[in-house]
Amino acid sequence: MDSAAEVSQETGFAGESGAAKIQERLQRRHQARIEDAERRKEAKESQSVAEEKGEYFFSTFNKERASIEELLSGCPGADRAVVTQKLEEATAQTLQLQKFLNDSLLFLTQYDVRQAQAALLKLQTSLAETREEGLPKKKFAFRARTKATDKVSAPVSDTPSPVGGPPADAGGTEVDGAAAQCGFSNMDNMYLTKTAEEIQRQDVLLTHLTNCKVRLLGSPSTLHMKHIDSCEILCGPVSSSVFVDQCRNSTLALPCQQLRTHNTTDTQVYLHVTSRAIIEDCRGVSFAPFSWSYPTLEEDFTVSGLDRDRNNWSQVDDFNWLTTGTPSPNWTVIPEEDRKTTWDP
Repeated sequence: MDSAAEVSQETGFAGESGAAKIQERLQRRHQARIEDAERRKEAKESQSVAEEKGEYFFSTFNKERASIEELLSGCPGADRAVVTQKLEEATAQTLQLQKFLNDSLLFLTQYDVRQAQAALLKLQTSLAETREEGLPKKKFAFRARTKATDKVSAPVSDTPSPVGGPPADAGGTEVDGAAAQCGFSNMDNMYLTKTAEEIQRQDVLLTHLTNCKVRLLGSPSTLHMKHIDSCEILCGPVSSSVFVDQCRNSTLALPCQQLRTHNTTDTQVYLHVTSRAIIEDCRGVSFAPFSWSYPTLEEDFTVSGLDRDRNNWSQVDDFNWLTTGTPSPNWTVIPEEDRKTTWDP
């Protein structure tokens, strides 16, 4: 009897107990196959849904972009009333297109986001250029205001202009094709302020500033900063984009829909941004949440149309760093204990 049991064990058949174990093992194997098949099915369906969403996004995005471009193409040669109406429609549609992109970030790939942001940036630049060409009164208005700021800049009038021209030339300076309607240029060691009434949702330009403190109250339409050295620049909510170029050793604080930063070094950015910030050819740039406050800040957020509850301040795309899974060495997050919380005495 014992020898029979031994033979049975050697052949793999050890009675009812062995059969139960074999059956259990087969059932587990079968269940694993079913679960694996389900996982593959779900992954395939998920990929299919993402592809469908991506196709819908770009189909809608390109259609809306074409509509805005058509509005802008109808501006040259038209009378002022028509140009004003078309620009208002184009501006509103561009803001909606930015919101559409922000709402679609969850299912878009990083590459798709970059493509869409680049297209929006080009569209916003075209909008600014068309506004400048179709409503040339801007330059006259800017020069009129410079008379008021000449008294402020008088103490440094002997300082040579960084671009070799008199301050009056700075009024017509263009940055990335967008002419400024108001702002400050060619100043050193100054405390500079623009009120909400002066800004009034206009395009603002800051250029060739050194060791300056700048306070921009209200809600600009766009903000351009170029050739900024050792400055502290605080700005109210910008309804569309902020463009930074050639900035070094400075501190910036601003809310906006989109931030694009070029050729910038050793600069801290206290940011509220509703899309994703972009840096290119930068190093030593660090980020923290926007923390500046002033009495009409909430009112200006409402005017700007920015979402107060959406802040992607730490979601930064570095166009010079394409390595996936490894953080870019060109930007960092400012540690909480090192963040600035007091801005004005």
